[in-house]
Amino acid sequence: MKKNKISKNWVNKQRRDTYVRKSKIDGYRARSAYKLIEIDQKFKIFKGGLLVIDIGAAPGSWSQYASNTVKNGKIISIDLKEMELIPNTIQIKGDFTENVIQQKIKDKLTSNADVVMSDMAINTTGIKDIDSIQTGELCKESMVFSKEVIKKQGFFISKIFMGSTFNEIVALGKKIFKEVKVFKPKSSRKDSKESFIICKNLR
Repeated sequence: MKKNKISKNWVNKQRRDTYVRKSKIDGYRARSAYKLIEIDQKFKIFKGGLLVIDIGAAPGSWSQYASNTVKNGKIISIDLKEMELIPNTIQIKGDFTENVIQQKIKDKLTSNADVVMSDMAINTTGIKDIDSIQTGELCKESMVFSKEVIKKQGFFISKIFMGSTFNEIVALGKKIFKEVKVFKPKSSRKDSKESFIICKNLR
């Protein structure tokens, strides 16, 4: 009964959500596209010719936005799930946390990446501390990986949850990058603990 109630609430929330409606009109696969759009408007990240790595890409709305903005650039999209094709993207299906998949990404690079971005989150348990810690681990893993593949002036963008690992992630960001900012887009749901960490310029 409880599960039905939760899914009913979710359906009602989706119906009322202006970003869900907007995403259908604009042709984005998910409302999360608008979070990246707001990040880009604030931090001026995307332009033509960039090489972008999108970790945890499915259903693909971040890759869609990147594809629209980098034009003659290239996007490498990684996820556990299959995705419908998106122009300018190379898709890798697999678990990003496995070394073999990280090596596959490196094999596809023609140069170091301009942007590494991750909207990865674990399947939430509803227990906020556990969700925050596990999603935090994914963020740290993608941040450490970005250090190996990103250009000196590159950007790293990742979802983080406010919680016990937040300070640890920011500290790791400052160790790897010269500039570290935390930003919560308007399109992020008010009751969501998520924010995004935006890092720039490798140390």
